[in-house]
Amino acid sequence: MSEQLPPCPECGEAYTYESGALLACPMCGHEWSAGTVANEDTAPAAIRDAVGNELADGDTVTVVKDLKVKGAGGGVVKVGTKVRGIRLISDGVGDHDIDATVPGFGRMQLKSSVVKKSG
Repeated sequence: MSEQLPPCPECGEAYTYESGALLACPMCGHEWSAGTVANEDTAPAAIRDAVGNELADGDTVTVVKDLKVKGAGGGVVKVGTKVRGIRLISDGVGDHDIDATVPGFGRMQLKSSVVKKSG
């Protein structure tokens, strides 16, 4: 076979085979079109803020709701706190996708759903 088939996007197994116009995985039963996988690999999902603006590394964001801080003495990050120079991450704790230095609290991870892009 001159063309290597991609692994299954569901379970990651390499036993993919062609089933008519679709690709299929015998391990989990998932079926998909060959063009779908190529598009997912080239365009990672964009991280968006609470109102739908796309975020990028280095952006300045504003916190849109009070956030209780767990550990390290606790406290509350207040609404309207500006956080400069964010860094987007994919390996955050739970669904946290922003790593940033919050004024008065230091380095922490935030959820994109609780911030709004500023200027």
